[in-house]
Amino acid sequence: MTALAPVAWQVVSRKLKRYDVPPLRMQERLGHASLPRPKGPLVWFHGASVGESLSVLTLIDALKGQRPDLNILMTSGTATSAEILAKRMPAGCQHQFAPLDAIGPVDRFLDYWHPDAGIFVDSEIWPNMLVRARAAGVRLALVNARLSQKSVEGWKKYPATSAFVLDQFDLILTQNRQNADYMREMGADEARVKSGVNLKAMAKPLPVDELELARLRGQIGDRPIWVAASTHKGEEETILAAHAKLLQQVPDALLVLVPRHPERGDEVAQLIAMGSRSVVRRSKGETPRADTDILLADTLGEMGLWYALSDIVFVGGSLRAIGGHNPFEVASAGGVVLSGPHVSNFAETYEAMERIGAARLVESSEEIAKAVQSFIEDPKALEAAKTAGHGFVSRYGDKLEEMVSLIMEKLNLNEGAAP
Repeated sequence: MTALAPVAWQVVSRKLKRYDVPPLRMQERLGHASLPRPKGPLVWFHGASVGESLSVLTLIDALKGQRPDLNILMTSGTATSAEILAKRMPAGCQHQFAPLDAIGPVDRFLDYWHPDAGIFVDSEIWPNMLVRARAAGVRLALVNARLSQKSVEGWKKYPATSAFVLDQFDLILTQNRQNADYMREMGADEARVKSGVNLKAMAKPLPVDELELARLRGQIGDRPIWVAASTHKGEEETILAAHAKLLQQVPDALLVLVPRHPERGDEVAQLIAMGSRSVVRRSKGETPRADTDILLADTLGEMGLWYALSDIVFVGGSLRAIGGHNPFEVASAGGVVLSGPHVSNFAETYEAMERIGAARLVESSEEIAKAVQSFIEDPKALEAAKTAGHGFVSRYGDKLEEMVSLIMEKLNLNEGAAP
């Protein structure tokens, strides 16, 4: 990693520069802090990107509820995550870009911040970060732990290394039983592995600009609306074909299309133009008119607005082998979930939601159009699906307190505990 660090720095610095990240903040990837360390105990949370970082906000609130004196440092690797976290972090939190996983950057980071505990999220298993932090006396947890079977098989080729890296954690809380089994197969200490729940199930509803929501509703009126959220390259074609079929049966339907990566706005707009559909773009400040077929929501940080605008949401990343995206956000916002079949990232969740009628898996443009039409034309079925989804999400609330107590104990964060 030391040998690769200069190459890694060139890659990540170019990415950050494209998003106009200031040079001072880019240096954080080399372990140079851009903020003062607060006085008092500090807990370091690390997540790769937006989803991982946001998934722990509820956990942070709960930790600070038990220990208000805790300071929180959040690290992540992307400019998008930094931008969104800046808007949504609770009081007492700071954000820095994560140091590259090489000795120099990691040691500079640790020497400056001196965290009392480190909580890594999902599949963030960085050997240098973990080993150097543990050697510096930082107690570590992996929460919401999730690895694909492919990743597990890769780690298992090096059993001694795998067991050594996982041994740096004092606690491993997995998303489900399968991932707990994966961790044990990789050599994790049985006593340190606990099967938990997906943190995303306990997250607060996404923020909504109520004034903007009212304005949009006034512009759209009583037109039927459906949302296709977090779509990826290669998925929009199917979504647009589905909307074209829907318009044959529901001529005044409006599609809100939300690409996973807003910077793809121009590309997606060209796809829409090829189908000769009327479109307005959120990024250009355009507003829907009576003849608008599609609202292209190519902006960042407004997903809560779109989920509040419509009760019918197709969640992308699922028509291709990407693994699917978070259905909990839709359900907690009061919507019904439609998704493609590729949902390995949330396999147990979708299986349970589909079983109780809170989600429906669809594969083709025809199936998507029929599902959307059925919910538009059958308000009772839509309400039943929404109620099922709300009940599904609410059952996870009691798990948070149990998780916090375990983390506080294993990481010695209870007041008066020995460091």
